[in-house]
Amino acid sequence: MSIQRPSKPGNADWVIRNAQPGSIERIEAWFGSHGYDPHRHDTYSIGRTLAGVQSFHYKGSLRHGIPGNTLVLHPDELHDGMAGTEAGFRYRMAYVDPALLQNVLGGEPLPFIAGGLSNDPRLYQASEAFVQAIDHPLDTLEEQDALYDLAMALRAVAGKPRGRKRLDYRAAERARAFILEHLHLGITLEMLEQASGRERWSLSRDFRTLYGTSPYRFVTLRRLDRFRGLILDGFTLVDAALAAGFHDQSHMTRHFTRCYGVPPLRWLERLRSAR
Repeated sequence: MSIQRPSKPGNADWVIRNAQPGSIERIEAWFGSHGYDPHRHDTYSIGRTLAGVQSFHYKGSLRHGIPGNTLVLHPDELHDGMAGTEAGFRYRMAYVDPALLQNVLGGEPLPFIAGGLSNDPRLYQASEAFVQAIDHPLDTLEEQDALYDLAMALRAVAGKPRGRKRLDYRAAERARAFILEHLHLGITLEMLEQASGRERWSLSRDFRTLYGTSPYRFVTLRRLDRFRGLILDGFTLVDAALAAGFHDQSHMTRHFTRCYGVPPLRWLERLRSAR
């Protein structure tokens, strides 16, 4: 895959996205000032600042990412993004599904890296595969090896949480599989209870701990994934919103902005500016 980057950032923000089917979504971007409003993903955001200062509000404080450290934003934690200086900033980010890490962790609570930034060399090395040049595709075995290394590094740096009751990972995974197979339905906790064999409130608690977000948010984000794919294929916002399972375009736009920090048209414009 050959990618043409703007030779000079100028005043135009840009985002290059690599999201091949079945692989981890990765981006490279440049922003001159404000990047994103406060928003939340349901993935780990694993990144590296390439140039400038990448500033963001996270867990009640203003953080500053600089070249040499690793950004590790926990799933479903509110954050924004902006340039820390007038020079702007450039960065790469990978969005790692917690379920992929659970294939390694086997039902442990997700590791949490305090502050969203780390100088630990283990995390820096383990994240290297995901933040290499976007035009370097990850083959399947490389990605699987990198996921194992990342899970182990996250666990080692975060440390194991204490005082946690045993989680029913198999029941939560059954619920997650049911959601992925039935996104066209109006999914309820009662349906997930029946599909998983686990009492609904215990299931909801375990789901959050294992996958970093609630079942409802997980459903919404999977529909947004579908919506993004449709608009990239040329569907109108209205048609894509309805096809993805939203009530209407305004319903979709509210959820999209909360997840990605910009409205869908602005998201598309940034991608197009990098082509």
